[in-house]
Amino acid sequence: MKVHMTNLIQNYNNARSDYDVFKDQIELSVRADQDGYYSIGCVEHHFDPGYSMCPDNTQFLSYLAGRTKNAKLHTTAVILPWNDPLRVVEKIALLDNLSDGRALFGMGRGLARREYEGFGLEMGESRERFDEAAEMVIRGLEDGFVENDGKYYPQAKVPIHPRPLGSFKGRTTMVAMSPDSAVVAGKLGLPMMAFIQGPLETMHMPMIEEYRKTYRDTHGGEAPPPLMIDLTYCHRDSAEARRVAYQACVNYYLTCLEHYEFGGRHFEHTKGYQSYAAAKEAIDAMGIEAVCDAYANAQIWGTPDEQIAKHEERKAIVGDYEVISVFQYGGLCAETAAEGYELFTREVKPALEKM
Repeated sequence: MKVHMTNLIQNYNNARSDYDVFKDQIELSVRADQDGYYSIGCVEHHFDPGYSMCPDNTQFLSYLAGRTKNAKLHTTAVILPWNDPLRVVEKIALLDNLSDGRALFGMGRGLARREYEGFGLEMGESRERFDEAAEMVIRGLEDGFVENDGKYYPQAKVPIHPRPLGSFKGRTTMVAMSPDSAVVAGKLGLPMMAFIQGPLETMHMPMIEEYRKTYRDTHGGEAPPPLMIDLTYCHRDSAEARRVAYQACVNYYLTCLEHYEFGGRHFEHTKGYQSYAAAKEAIDAMGIEAVCDAYANAQIWGTPDEQIAKHEERKAIVGDYEVISVFQYGGLCAETAAEGYELFTREVKPALEKM
């Protein structure tokens, strides 16, 4: 089992300087390279530092390319509708060269109305934009040139330099948090990534099975293992692990509710996002405290033995998957996060790699 880490770069409650948040994330990322993590990642988000604030994850990872030696560098994910596909190909190819071939390209569609509005884009066009851009970027990284004759991204043929150091087949992933995105990941033949949001059996497994079925129907054979992203915290004392992790997970989820407006009704009327209306239905039916509780308890945290047992339980349900851990979130940062990271790295990570 491969073990990765990724950075959300959240300035929770804007309690610290943005600079200090970035310095913390960079320090832990450099340690992750030294400690043998398979990859170091970073998400892309805009306009809301209390939720997440990396406007260009290729730039962030390019900096890490000069500070690291072994770990792959993973964009988890570039949000294609917010970026010119030609520039995405160029940036990923450059990152690949700067990192001596360690780049992993992850992409996604984006979910926040505020980010679409900030870029002056119609959110209801996101599925069409993503589908057109994804094909364009995948071709560009393989062919070494970009051209397209499409509705949103007409592009005359231009060469890409520097050229990527190798094929991105096997180095490209896709965030899939809705049923239609899971189908697209299967059709494109890409490993799907999922941020754990709630109970595995009812919330995530239907999408994973749809992804696997679509992959089989399209490509033959079995789909690659999904990548599953958890907020985590590790402590010797079970009660203390729960106290710290639970509060930080709830803190983080409340920022998700605010950033994505999960309590609103706009998803019902936005093309390509109707499945997200279930979030408001759950809040209305269960209440906000119960929804936060379900979210926090779905993450994998605890003592080393508790975390290993939870991953064994997950593997029995999912089958093979890859672990992406988030160590800083919801006010969990600095020394506390670093101590949790250290214990996880010494005692949980080796067990997962053997699983």
